[in-house]
Amino acid sequence: MQPIFTTKITKFKSNDSFECDDILVREIKLDINVNGAKAGSMMATPTDVEALGIGYLLSENIIKSYSDIEHIDFNEAELALNITARIDEGSLNILTTENVIISGCGRSVTASVNPANMKAKVIQNDIKFKRSEISKQMGEFYTQCDLYEKTGCVHTAKLMIGDKFYIGEDIAQHNTIDKAIGKAVMDGANLRDGILMVSGRLSSEMVVKAVTNSIAVLVSRTAPTSLGVLIARRFNLTLCGFVRGENLNVYSGAERVYA
Repeated sequence: MQPIFTTKITKFKSNDSFECDDILVREIKLDINVNGAKAGSMMATPTDVEALGIGYLLSENIIKSYSDIEHIDFNEAELALNITARIDEGSLNILTTENVIISGCGRSVTASVNPANMKAKVIQNDIKFKRSEISKQMGEFYTQCDLYEKTGCVHTAKLMIGDKFYIGEDIAQHNTIDKAIGKAVMDGANLRDGILMVSGRLSSEMVVKAVTNSIAVLVSRTAPTSLGVLIARRFNLTLCGFVRGENLNVYSGAERVYA
């Protein structure tokens, strides 16, 4: 399934009007089925669907590692991702019975927003990133983002591990993180060595996804929420916002950023 489609529009420009083709991003309702049972649905862009499912299950503690996945298949006709895996039944039950409507785009749920319910431990990681490198990477943020270049209508996450980038693009920001994480673990990368960069706000669910997956540094061009900062501080996550030019704000874990 193509992630974009073309439609005719009427464009007004100065005193003129004319018909032309416009490229739009495709939006679908994706069902995620785990071991034959529906685990949830999300509004998504139909790219990297398998990576999205894997990242989502990791972020919700339903699986512990990529090796828990036994089979995964995207049924395009039914818009369903079917996964067979060794799972944590308790985490799956929490997701389906105690989920929270999150602040991301679309109507999505998570069971991991409440810090009291998070299974991730405090991040113990001495990794450091130079301030100028963080600024450089954020300055080049959109240079590898094909869907954004074509449509201007998606969020983006870039997970940098060593000299490799894992990119997630989607209409929903939380999906971009799951896609980037899913692609990284499918490639055998160590998430603890990474820095996660996102295009939008640093709300609680974005912070939780980083913490749950032991990613020590989360960066954005925009602001965090108060709960996002509190969770980052509780779990020793380095949280950087307003990374623009040579400037950035560090809200938590400043010891991992050096001049």
